[in-house]
Amino acid sequence: MPRYLMGAGEIAKRLGLSRQRVQQLAERDDWPEPYDELAMGRVWLIADIEGWIQRQRTGQQPGEPPPGD
Repeated sequence: MPRYLMGAGEIAKRLGLSRQRVQQLAERDDWPEPYDELAMGRVWLIADIEGWIQRQRTGQQPGEPPPGD
């Protein structure tokens, strides 16, 4: 079964943060919209989270083309 969603726990592990810190980040304007909200909490598309991480590393704003384009 393909895995394409992440919850706060998976994101926390990916970023080396606590789940509580991920929930704080999820309130930021530049954080991706959740794919869905389940009984266990919000879930996001892995591609959206990885895109957010990449933008943070490059200083790119959402919707802005990557550097060099």
